[in-house]
Formats: sequence, C-alpha cells, structure tokens
Amino acid sequence: MSIYDFSILARNGERIPMENYRGKVLLIVNTATGCGFTPQYEDLQSLYDLHEKDGLEILDFPCNQFANQAPGSDEEIHTFCKGRFGITFPQFAKIDVLGENADPLFKYLSENTSFGGFKGAMGLVMNGVVKKMDKDFKNNGNVKWNFTKFLIDREGNIVARFEPTEPMKNVQKKVEEILG
Repeated sequence: MSIYDFSILARNGERIPMENYRGKVLLIVNTATGCGFTPQYEDLQSLYDLHEKDGLEILDFPCNQFANQAPGSDEEIHTFCKGRFGITFPQFAKIDVLGENADPLFKYLSENTSFGGFKGAMGLVMNGVVKKMDKDFKNNGNVKWNFTKFLIDREGNIVARFEPTEPMKNVQKKVEEILG
C-alpha cells in the first residue's frame, strides 16, 4: 500500500487520485476554521508561497470532529479561508479523520505514524483535552486534534508527522530539508 493508492474528495465532489501528486513534496493537514490553531493557515500559506515553485503542495482537509470547530459547508469554509488568510493551496471536502467513517487516506497516515507529543505550554492544555477523549492517546497514532500535519516525500513516503503544537518554524525546516 502506498499513498498513491488513495483518492481524495474535492469540494466539488470529484474524486482526485493521489497519483496526481506523485513527485511532489506534500504537507497533508486536517484543519478547522474555529480552532485556536486556525491562525496556522497564515504560516501554511507563507510556506506554500515560498516553496510551491519547488514542488511543495499543501493539501487541506477540513474536519469537524474536534469540538465542532469546522461547522460550515465546504464552500463556507473555503470562502472563510480564502478571505481571511488568502489561501491558494488545494482545499478538499470536509472529512472525518477518526473512527469508522475516517477517510482512508487519514487511516493510512494514522496507522503508519506515531503520536509525537504535544509541545510547549499549549501542549499541557492539549494533553488534558485529548486525554478526556482518548485515555490511551499517547500510545496510538490517531489524529489528536486539528492542524496535525503529515509530510510526504517525492516518492510517497511519510517522513514526518507534526502535532498542532509543533512550532511552524520546525515544520518549515523539515519541509525545506525534504525539498532539497
């Protein structure tokens, strides 16, 4: 099984094969518009502006599973993100990343990575919040919250996972390392 064996759902309902992204460096992110981490859209757009020409694609998957922080329709979410943060990277249909209805791509990403731990002061808060939902959260690869990021190299290998509390400068450094 490879990341290229999956397809993803565009906002217009069309299935897009991940094969279309072969040869690109991918940052796959589950997002929300009403989250404390939502300002990361600004950093993601800056990263995209800087490295799209180098072969970086950021794939944005809104998800409403964490405290109902992405309640709008696909178009409402897209309009908000474009207007507030000027996003130009691909944004897909809203999905589930956990449970029986989890998108197969996110099941694959979760099953093939480990939870990296939350960082900093916000990490202490997140530990308490997430533990209420999943007592064993430190010992499984499930996505814990909005703005979890998966970095995929040009060959389709998962090379890093970043929890939402990971400083974006660390994400950028690893992206640039993989871009070469």
